[in-house]
Amino acid sequence: MKIVVPVKQVPEVSEVRMNEETGTLIRDGVPSILNPFDELAVEAAIQLIEAHGGEVTVITMGPPQAKDALLKALAMGADNAVHLTDIGFAGADTLATAFTLSEYIRKMEFDLIICGKQAIDGDTAQVGPELAEFLSIPQICYVRKIEVSEDGKHVTAHRETDEGYEVVKAKLPVLLTATKGLNEPRLPNIMGIMKAKKKPFEEVNVETLGTDPALLGLAGSPTQVRKVFPPEKKEGGIVIDGDDPAAAVKQLVEFLTKKGAF
Repeated sequence: MKIVVPVKQVPEVSEVRMNEETGTLIRDGVPSILNPFDELAVEAAIQLIEAHGGEVTVITMGPPQAKDALLKALAMGADNAVHLTDIGFAGADTLATAFTLSEYIRKMEFDLIICGKQAIDGDTAQVGPELAEFLSIPQICYVRKIEVSEDGKHVTAHRETDEGYEVVKAKLPVLLTATKGLNEPRLPNIMGIMKAKKKPFEEVNVETLGTDPALLGLAGSPTQVRKVFPPEKKEGGIVIDGDDPAAAVKQLVEFLTKKGAF
């Protein structure tokens, strides 16, 4: 079985600060990590390979430092890594990102693609489904359990819904997106970290990808982020004290009436 896992390097959200004057994120000095939902996807892929055999290829699109996210995935147990890195890829929205990844992946042999359900910096949950559409393969999103048939031709997934969960069976190839509860990602050990630096690692730029540059990066993005800003700060509420329930209810009704609730 050949499994592809697209991953992303993201800023550690607990460390992110915002410049309220410019409306931009302050990234200087903020550590970057492998997106936590992508860690779930990497772990799921490794577990499937351990059970059924095959190989795991991790792929990312990002600046040179995004290599660290790939190295962590390799240290966890992935077999190969592909880094799409070029200034021509910069500024891509979710659609251009999914298209760029699809342009490389469609040239590969694969049975299964596992993505994290979303990246914690953008929270759009769009790249996985868009990637499936570009590759014209089925998708099962928000997966918390994966089973592969004995003949290796089908996958059964338990996917979360607002009402509970659904059990969906699909013929390979298929794309899954991983959510919390799927597994507990392993921590790379020293041996894994040492082996990671020796595993196959390919760097791909716009020229080697062989796709029209006008379809990539900012040029190929139909949407753009114009401004980033924090939500409005909420004012403190009121506390209604007293031993008389009737008086407390009257005070609450008067307050809500002033606010236009009635």
